[in-house]
Amino acid sequence: MNPTGVLETAKATNPLIGLQKFGQSIWLDYIRRDLLTDGELKRLIEEDGLRGMTSNPAIFEKAIADSTLYDDILKSLQSRTDLDATGRYEILAIRDIQDAADILRSVYDSTKQRDGYVSLEVSPYLARDTQGTLNEARRLWKAVNRPNIMIKVPGTKEGIPAFQQLIGEGINVNVTLLFSQEVYQQVADAYIAGVEQLAARGGDLHRIASVASFFISRIDNAVDAAIGTLLKNSKDSREQGQLKSIQGKVAIANGKLAYQRYQKTFGSERWKKLAAKGAQTQRVLWASTSTKNPAYSDVMYVEELIGPDTVNTLPPATLEAFRDHGHPRVSLTEDIAGAQQVMKTLAQVGISMDEVTEKLTEDGVHLFAVAFDKLLKAVDKSTQTGAR
Repeated sequence: MNPTGVLETAKATNPLIGLQKFGQSIWLDYIRRDLLTDGELKRLIEEDGLRGMTSNPAIFEKAIADSTLYDDILKSLQSRTDLDATGRYEILAIRDIQDAADILRSVYDSTKQRDGYVSLEVSPYLARDTQGTLNEARRLWKAVNRPNIMIKVPGTKEGIPAFQQLIGEGINVNVTLLFSQEVYQQVADAYIAGVEQLAARGGDLHRIASVASFFISRIDNAVDAAIGTLLKNSKDSREQGQLKSIQGKVAIANGKLAYQRYQKTFGSERWKKLAAKGAQTQRVLWASTSTKNPAYSDVMYVEELIGPDTVNTLPPATLEAFRDHGHPRVSLTEDIAGAQQVMKTLAQVGISMDEVTEKLTEDGVHLFAVAFDKLLKAVDKSTQTGAR
């Protein structure tokens, strides 16, 4: 068989490629300089069907602290006394985001603006500041100056109105840190309102794009910990059975029910009017899909969340695991009654999903800020010491 035939056969049997048949796009939850410069990103696009990327401060911090890949640009910035650590970080981050967007541009064009995006996050320090988020998102959008980027905005009560306004201005947004079905609904409604604003301004609806990043594994981590505590204290065999029956199942159930809301919201008459003008739906993006509990399958949060018009953003290890032994199927709409029962049982055993998701959002805002602190310290250190 000739090399082209070998490549085509590999593509045909690659589970990552197989996800496309079921309407799901795979994005990479990772960015690092060598990924862009050594051809690896192009290979992932060509061989694994990769269709986008996401980044966050923790990813950039790890890239800077664990490699010498950024020493050249950081050394060149040593003489820039007008820049603080945030300014230096933005210069190197914008360079990476621009280069990634340029490599992904072929995907953006071939999918008619549906995929091919890379995300850049506003400062986590602004998570509770609507106007600050707006100002920074506009500034970053202009600075990167690529049509196939998304500015990441947190799904906090302050972030959602900023998101709606940005969509109304024609700025692509990745709404992050979503855990609650109710908050997801607010985000979906805000997207539609933003698209309506854009339409009223005479904007090009086909070119506006957004994803709602719904976090998965963190939910099971939190709920399983609560279940573990209750099991230790329970003497009732029936209650113990209930608790064990929902271990490792709440995150997927919550995601499935959020997708039900997606289907209803974007199947509404209100949305259809915008779709007729060329508007694209705001897809649900599954984030935090690496499995933290070794007792669970390492591809569980991929296999059980596959459905049309969705995105799953995978860290490298999960992407490799799914390529190796993933089994694609349409799973998102399977056993919705079972998902509803899981959530019902959760409430019956006394665990409040509202309290869980609210705490996860607060923790997420805090963790992103901590990661940003570490990132700025790494930039400062590298700038001061120069090349290692």
